[in-house]
Amino acid sequence: MRAQFQLLLLFVVLNLNSGFGAVTTTNRTLRAAAGGMFIIGVGINDRIPERPNDWPLLISQFSAMTPENSLKPDPVQVTEGKFNLTRPDAFVDFAASNHLLVIGHCLVWAKDDRTPPWFFRDGTNVARRDLLLARMKTHIDTVAGRYRRRIARWDVVNEALDDGTNYLRPSGWSAACGEDFIVKAFEFAHAADPKALLVYNDYNNELPGKRAKQIRLVRSLREKQAPLYAIGLQGHYEIDRVPLKDIEDTLAAMRELGIKVVVSELDIDVIPRGRWWADGGKYHDELSKLDPYHDGCPPEVLQRQAEQYGQLFRLFRKYSDVIARVSFWDLHDGQSWLNTFPWTRVNHPLLFDREGKPKPAFDAVITALQAPPP
Repeated sequence: MRAQFQLLLLFVVLNLNSGFGAVTTTNRTLRAAAGGMFIIGVGINDRIPERPNDWPLLISQFSAMTPENSLKPDPVQVTEGKFNLTRPDAFVDFAASNHLLVIGHCLVWAKDDRTPPWFFRDGTNVARRDLLLARMKTHIDTVAGRYRRRIARWDVVNEALDDGTNYLRPSGWSAACGEDFIVKAFEFAHAADPKALLVYNDYNNELPGKRAKQIRLVRSLREKQAPLYAIGLQGHYEIDRVPLKDIEDTLAAMRELGIKVVVSELDIDVIPRGRWWADGGKYHDELSKLDPYHDGCPPEVLQRQAEQYGQLFRLFRKYSDVIARVSFWDLHDGQSWLNTFPWTRVNHPLLFDREGKPKPAFDAVITALQAPPP
């Protein structure tokens, strides 16, 4: 399998000049520019071993990769005891063949609609704490144990903090176990792979209200001696609304706590989506028809996006003692999840265009990373 990947990669590289595949044409690389500061990663299609057109851009620019979906609880264990790990196996083999770190995402997702329903059931009854934790342990033992020393870092628990006034998001996990399900998940993951670095991952946890809950959680996990390495800021931002001050305040708070940060799923949406959820979704019909950049993103919009990526990476450089990794979510614009979420439109949120060519945002990030230390 390894030899097969390497031969096919050689074929792709030899054919770059003939227009084979989506590739970057620059000799400058993100991984080199960020060297010595933090890892540059990417969330990528689970079928990457079958997509040789994507390999040159991936391998030249990034040091780590996260499978988009194939290691989540659903689809890994849709039915109790039946583990579907064929695709993750190929993903991890491909990464090893190409000297890329793998970020496992994720062992526990603290949303009921993202967890197979059987986890929370005991026949016709609701599963109690002991049964739920036993099932969690079996899942983590099997998955993290299978990739012991092959997956470098794990998002152990995903999105457990509440967006409203509660501390934790209401879920089958929190209802049965309170905060202990988070503690136990980290304990089980560490036992399954003592060398893996373990992350708690969430969204909007750089904003003041949720940041306070994030700080509370870090302190609590520390008190309970849970093996927490870093917190993840998902980083799905919108153009002209990148919360730079909130991000800096969060990085400063994590520095004070002595905890690392990863920016786990970075992009900057050029078609703001906030109104989708406003007023109970009253603008859905209007927005579902909005596709302003179907024929290309205007240069002035790309320049604004570039300036904001540059601001972000100057901030990341300033806090490079805190930041362990920055991962973009998807390889290039054509593959971004923001082409279909929360409605279908042609989006341009990443550093590379649909042909894998660098955009102004790429230049801005490289410049920010290579600037003199602040």
